[in-house]
Amino acid sequence: MQVVNSSATDIDTIFEFYDMAVAHQKKVFNKHWQGFSLALVTQEVEENRQYKILVDDKVAAIFAVTFNDPQIWGEKDEQPSIYIHRIATHPDFRGYGFVNKIIDWAKDYAKRNAIAYIRMDTWADNEKLLAYYTGCGFDHVGSIKIAANSGLPKHYEGISLNLFEIKV
Repeated sequence: MQVVNSSATDIDTIFEFYDMAVAHQKKVFNKHWQGFSLALVTQEVEENRQYKILVDDKVAAIFAVTFNDPQIWGEKDEQPSIYIHRIATHPDFRGYGFVNKIIDWAKDYAKRNAIAYIRMDTWADNEKLLAYYTGCGFDHVGSIKIAANSGLPKHYEGISLNLFEIKV
């Protein structure tokens, strides 16, 4: 298993993974992602913030990171952090524990780059993900309500989020 940067040739694959994730979200929960812009994903790829997990040279999962998330984290965003977003796993690879692999990767990245926290968010009313992420070592550090027109992707508008972090 390898965690490597995605490249421009992976953009179609990234969107295929988003489509598979939305289909899965619709089966297991009452909320789902509302799509992402090509410009956002292209920028993440160009800035080396879009990653893929390879298993036997096959893309098994993808995720994105950012280093600032002020709309969600407010004043805490001033603390050096890596924020993990949009983990999507191919159905053939569910159950491989990729969140734990991503956490290990993020801890290593954080230590090499003087980053104090690994952070994530998810829908506040998804108890299953709350239990899963805390089981992976994240501390649940609160919840917030996102305002409409926040500038975040559409699925964030007007919802409450659970906030999670790991101190490195």
